[in-house]
Amino acid sequence: MEIKNSIFWIKEGEIRQGGDIVLKNVNLHLEKGEFVYLIGRTGSGKSSLLKTLYGEIKLSSGTGMISDFDMQKIRRKDIPYLRRKLGIVFQDFQLLSDRNVVENLIFVMKSTGWKDKKAIQARAHEVLSLVGLDHKGHKMTQQLSGGEQQRVSIARSLVNKPEFILADEPTGNLDPETSKEIISVLLAIAKEGTSVLMATHDITIMEQFPARTIRVENETVKELNPMNEFDPFKQVSFE
Repeated sequence: MEIKNSIFWIKEGEIRQGGDIVLKNVNLHLEKGEFVYLIGRTGSGKSSLLKTLYGEIKLSSGTGMISDFDMQKIRRKDIPYLRRKLGIVFQDFQLLSDRNVVENLIFVMKSTGWKDKKAIQARAHEVLSLVGLDHKGHKMTQQLSGGEQQRVSIARSLVNKPEFILADEPTGNLDPETSKEIISVLLAIAKEGTSVLMATHDITIMEQFPARTIRVENETVKELNPMNEFDPFKQVSFE
C-alpha cells in the first residue's frame, strides 16, 4: 500500500463501536484525484468506516492518517478542522428548505469561518458553476428536481476546496439517467484533483463507470479490482 502520497491511509486498522469489533485488519488508501467505489452489504461496517474517515469514530488500533490528522489520536476539538478538509455528499441531500440555493452554500461557509462577503458570493457562484447550476442560485431548494438538489449538495461539499469527498449513496434516490449525470459530475471533480470515495449499491452505475472498488465484508475491506478491470459482480449480493 502506497502511503506517502495518499490523501488518507489506514494500515492494519481496527474499528470498534460499543466495545465490539466492526472492522479489523483494514488496509486502505486514497490517492489524489482518484475516484473509488466503496461497496458492501447492509450491516457490513461500511457506515462505520465512513464515520471513521470524518472523525466521528477513532481507530481502535493500527495506524491511519487523514490529511494531517492521526485517526487514532484526533481530538474532538480538531474534528471541525478535519471536516473543512473533506466534503460529504448524502443520499437525502440535507438542504435547508427555508433558504435558496446560494443561501444554503453561504450558511455552510459562514459556519466554517468565512467572513469576507465578496469572497463568499464569489465562491458560491464558482461551485454552482462547477456543477452546472449557476443559473439556479436564486431558486428555493424545493423548486429543484432531485438531480439538481444533489448537484447543490455536491456544490456545498466543494465550498471549502476539500482534499476529498465522501459520497454516501449519492444516487440512491435518483432515477438512472439522473444518476449518470451525478456520477459524471463526481468523475469530473476527481479529474480536477479532488478525490472521491463513493459508497454505493448501484451495480449498473459501476458497470457504466468502472473504477477501483473496495468491498467491506467479513469484518474487513478488500480491493476487488486492483488493476481497474471491472468485475461484473456476478458473485456479489447486497442483500
